[in-house]
Amino acid sequence: MNLDPKTTAFVFPGQGSQKVGMGKELAAQFPPAREAFEQADSILGRSLSSLSWGGPEESLNETTNTQPALFVHSIAALRVFQSEFPDFQPAFMAGHSLGELSALAAAAALSFEAGLRLVQRRGELMKRAGETSPGGMAAILGLDIAQVDAICTSASQGTETVQVANDNCPGQIVISGYAPAVDRAIEAAKTAGARRAMPLAVSIAAHSSLMASAQADFSTAVQASGIRNPAVPVIGNVHAKPLASVNDIQADLAAQLTSRVRWTETIEYLKAQGVTAYVEIGTGNVLGGLIKRIHAESSRYAFGEPADIESLQKPVE
Repeated sequence: MNLDPKTTAFVFPGQGSQKVGMGKELAAQFPPAREAFEQADSILGRSLSSLSWGGPEESLNETTNTQPALFVHSIAALRVFQSEFPDFQPAFMAGHSLGELSALAAAAALSFEAGLRLVQRRGELMKRAGETSPGGMAAILGLDIAQVDAICTSASQGTETVQVANDNCPGQIVISGYAPAVDRAIEAAKTAGARRAMPLAVSIAAHSSLMASAQADFSTAVQASGIRNPAVPVIGNVHAKPLASVNDIQADLAAQLTSRVRWTETIEYLKAQGVTAYVEIGTGNVLGGLIKRIHAESSRYAFGEPADIESLQKPVE
């Protein structure tokens, strides 16, 4: 393997990366992965592994299932990586939204059980918020972040607010908030010359003020989760800066559900620290595609399936 730990970051995917079959082949071939799925089934008291490996897709896409499934596959893949390359420790870790919790568990700031229970609670609370305070989300393509921030400000009227939820990469931004405000922002984005501005098929207005009730209860769960100082610096979603202490982590997670995911800034920070290679630990390579748009000269690898061990020599394009 030609990766240099000093210039490598591990990144962990969030919702949208899930797929039926995730982790199945990895668990079949590698005991550390199989044990992670077995532990998860025991902790949760249900067969998350069966749902991850066999679906149905509709059930897997429910946020109360999607979030723990992605977390478990990421940690299962990490354990395989560590068993194959035991002396390798990256310089940084980062995760997109839910993936931040995977990164914290990977950095030993959370135990596997505490992390999984926290992820499960996060999914439950977000589902509840989507039912009690439904809203909408939309993808805006082809405008820069300053333009979309201005559009959200003008589209917000009174208590009907909309805000940037995910700054994924240049030209790809997701907004979130009250449905009427999201609709106004979509029309304004089209007028401003967006390549595409389209609503997403969700009622959960993630990373917006509509998550306030969920955030309060999630913060309580965070306080009780036994967070430790991370063994590897984890870049937080809220400020795109390293979370170096328990207080840093608790403060970041206490604002995560109502704040934007600063993914573009996260990768720009890692680039400035000398990171040149990214390994996406878990399901798919969505983050690799985003990173290519932010840090084009970097090397990007996926690590979630058995074949990825052999292909670590070849970056994902």
